[in-house]
Amino acid sequence: MASFFRIFNAIVLWAIVIRFLPKHSFKRYLPVTLFCSSLLLIQALLNLIFKWWTVKGGVKYMVFDALAFIFGPFFTINMWVFHFTYGKFSLYAVCNLIMDLIFAFPLNALFQKIEHYKFKKFNSTIIFLIFYTLALLNYGFQTLFEQPNTSKGSDLKSSE
Repeated sequence: MASFFRIFNAIVLWAIVIRFLPKHSFKRYLPVTLFCSSLLLIQALLNLIFKWWTVKGGVKYMVFDALAFIFGPFFTINMWVFHFTYGKFSLYAVCNLIMDLIFAFPLNALFQKIEHYKFKKFNSTIIFLIFYTLALLNYGFQTLFEQPNTSKGSDLKSSE
């Protein structure tokens, strides 16, 4: 049942993105979303070594869960947050603060209660700090990614 929910959740969220998110926003925020998704994927792979959390069913389910979360709700919600808040850092920071608090505390407690996963060396505070730090890192990445490269233009002018 949990696997069905994960797949259904990812499909519904992607359908909403494909249908309603403007194509220019998808293209604009794809690099930052892939960047942060890659960081979460690395964290999930490191979990195989450090055993920060466990998932019922073993490694196969842990990998499936990580991929379903990263490329489902995390990926799609990240796109929407950037679409609605980028360029307004305060709004972006508050929006992520609220979402990360909700995920780290009530949702995390719910997921552990229904035995979706179980923290071994992590806790809700660590998850909140990781996710909020990633959100701030994302904003910085997007800001740097969108900066025009002025050094090329000045190099060309000085060589003329």
